[in-house]
Amino acid sequence: MRMRGPVLRAPVLCGLGGAAALLAAAVLRRRLMAVEVSGDSMLPELRPGDWLVVRTGARAAPGDVVVARHPERPELLIVKRAHHRSGDGWWLESDNQRATGRQDSWDFGPVPDTLVVGRALTRYWPLPPAYLRNG
Repeated sequence: MRMRGPVLRAPVLCGLGGAAALLAAAVLRRRLMAVEVSGDSMLPELRPGDWLVVRTGARAAPGDVVVARHPERPELLIVKRAHHRSGDGWWLESDNQRATGRQDSWDFGPVPDTLVVGRALTRYWPLPPAYLRNG
Protein backbone atom coordinates (compact mmCIF):
# COMPACT_ATOMS: atom_id res chain seq x y z
CA MET A 1 0.00 0.00 0.00
CA ARG A 2 1.26 3.45 -0.85
CA MET A 3 0.54 6.59 1.13
CA ARG A 4 0.49 10.21 0.13
CA GLY A 5 0.89 13.26 2.29
CA PRO A 6 -1.87 15.86 2.32
CA VAL A 7 -4.70 14.84 0.04
CA LEU A 8 -4.35 18.10 -1.90
CA ARG A 9 -1.46 16.56 -3.81
CA ALA A 10 -3.81 14.07 -5.46
CA PRO A 11 -4.19 15.00 -9.16
CA VAL A 12 -7.98 14.69 -9.25
CA LEU A 13 -8.43 17.25 -6.46
CA CYS A 14 -6.01 19.88 -7.70
CA GLY A 15 -8.26 20.86 -10.59
CA LEU A 16 -11.41 21.28 -8.53
CA GLY A 17 -10.80 24.88 -7.42
CA GLY A 18 -13.24 25.71 -4.63
CA ALA A 19 -13.47 22.07 -3.57
CA ALA A 20 -9.70 22.00 -3.15
CA ALA A 21 -9.90 25.10 -0.94
CA LEU A 22 -12.56 23.44 1.22
CA LEU A 23 -10.43 20.33 1.42
CA ALA A 24 -7.43 22.43 2.44
CA ALA A 25 -9.46 23.76 5.36
CA ALA A 26 -10.42 20.21 6.28
CA VAL A 27 -6.77 19.13 6.19
CA LEU A 28 -5.90 21.92 8.61
CA ARG A 29 -8.69 20.90 11.02
CA ARG A 30 -8.40 17.14 10.65
CA ARG A 31 -5.58 14.88 9.79
CA LEU A 32 -6.25 13.39 6.37
CA MET A 33 -4.04 11.15 4.29
CA ALA A 34 -4.40 9.24 1.06
CA VAL A 35 -3.63 5.55 0.67
CA GLU A 36 -3.60 3.29 -2.38
CA VAL A 37 -5.28 -0.11 -2.14
CA SER A 38 -3.20 -3.09 -3.23
CA GLY A 39 -4.22 -6.73 -3.44
CA ASP A 40 -7.62 -8.38 -3.82
CA SER A 41 -8.57 -8.83 -0.17
CA MET A 42 -11.22 -6.08 -0.21
CA LEU A 43 -12.95 -7.05 -3.48
CA PRO A 44 -15.58 -6.33 -4.65
CA GLU A 45 -15.86 -2.97 -2.84
CA LEU A 46 -12.23 -1.91 -3.20
CA ARG A 47 -9.92 -2.84 -6.07
CA PRO A 48 -6.16 -2.65 -6.46
CA GLY A 49 -5.28 0.89 -7.54
CA ASP A 50 -8.17 2.58 -5.72
CA TRP A 51 -7.14 5.61 -3.65
CA LEU A 52 -8.83 6.34 -0.31
CA VAL A 53 -9.04 9.46 1.83
CA VAL A 54 -8.36 8.35 5.40
CA ARG A 55 -8.98 10.39 8.53
CA THR A 56 -6.19 9.47 10.90
CA GLY A 57 -7.11 9.09 14.53
CA ALA A 58 -10.82 8.69 13.70
CA ARG A 59 -12.75 6.23 15.83
CA ALA A 60 -13.81 3.10 14.03
CA ALA A 61 -17.26 1.54 14.20
CA PRO A 62 -18.30 -1.94 13.11
CA GLY A 63 -18.59 -2.01 9.31
CA ASP A 64 -16.08 0.81 8.71
CA VAL A 65 -13.17 0.37 6.32
CA VAL A 66 -10.02 1.16 8.30
CA VAL A 67 -6.29 1.43 7.75
CA ALA A 68 -4.14 -0.27 10.37
CA ARG A 69 -0.57 -1.33 10.93
CA HIS A 70 -0.06 -5.07 10.50
CA PRO A 71 0.45 -6.45 14.05
CA GLU A 72 3.39 -8.64 12.99
CA ARG A 73 4.90 -6.18 10.48
CA PRO A 74 4.23 -2.64 11.77
CA GLU A 75 5.88 -1.03 8.73
CA LEU A 76 3.05 -2.50 6.58
CA LEU A 77 -0.32 -0.74 6.38
CA ILE A 78 -3.41 -2.85 5.72
CA VAL A 79 -6.93 -1.90 4.60
CA LYS A 80 -9.61 -4.00 6.31
CA ARG A 81 -13.19 -3.86 7.54
CA ALA A 82 -13.72 -3.35 11.27
CA HIS A 83 -15.89 -6.28 12.25
CA HIS A 84 -16.23 -5.92 16.03
CA ARG A 85 -14.39 -4.58 19.06
CA SER A 86 -13.14 -6.96 21.73
CA GLY A 87 -11.22 -6.32 24.93
CA ASP A 88 -7.95 -6.82 23.03
CA GLY A 89 -8.72 -4.49 20.12
CA TRP A 90 -10.49 -4.54 16.76
CA TRP A 91 -11.30 -7.71 14.85
CA LEU A 92 -10.39 -6.72 11.26
CA GLU A 93 -11.50 -8.82 8.32
CA SER A 94 -10.96 -8.90 4.57
CA ASP A 95 -14.12 -8.64 2.47
CA ASN A 96 -12.72 -11.31 0.14
CA GLN A 97 -11.65 -14.22 2.34
CA ARG A 98 -10.53 -16.19 -0.74
CA ALA A 99 -7.98 -13.61 -1.89
CA THR A 100 -4.51 -15.00 -2.44
CA GLY A 101 -2.20 -14.00 0.40
CA ARG A 102 -4.91 -12.18 2.38
CA GLN A 103 -4.15 -11.68 6.08
CA ASP A 104 -6.55 -10.42 8.69
CA SER A 105 -7.60 -11.10 12.28
CA TRP A 106 -8.29 -14.74 11.40
CA ASP A 107 -4.50 -14.99 11.05
CA PHE A 108 -3.16 -12.60 13.71
CA GLY A 109 -6.06 -11.98 16.11
CA PRO A 110 -7.49 -8.66 17.29
CA VAL A 111 -5.57 -5.52 16.35
CA PRO A 112 -4.80 -3.17 19.27
CA ASP A 113 -6.34 0.32 19.06
CA THR A 114 -2.85 1.81 18.89
CA LEU A 115 -2.30 0.10 15.51
CA VAL A 116 -5.52 1.39 13.91
CA VAL A 117 -4.33 4.41 11.92
CA GLY A 118 -7.70 5.76 10.81
CA ARG A 119 -11.03 5.32 9.05
CA ALA A 120 -11.54 5.56 5.30
CA LEU A 121 -13.86 8.44 4.42
CA THR A 122 -14.17 7.93 0.68
CA ARG A 123 -12.61 6.47 -2.43
CA TYR A 124 -11.55 9.33 -4.68
CA TRP A 125 -9.78 7.61 -7.52
CA PRO A 126 -10.54 6.25 -10.00
CA LEU A 127 -13.59 8.41 -10.60
CA PRO A 128 -16.91 6.54 -10.79
CA PRO A 129 -18.19 5.97 -14.37
CA ALA A 130 -21.28 8.17 -13.75
CA TYR A 131 -19.03 11.13 -12.86
CA LEU A 132 -17.02 10.68 -16.03
CA ARG A 133 -20.20 10.59 -18.19
CA ASN A 134 -21.81 13.63 -16.53
CA GLY A 135 -18.77 15.60 -15.43
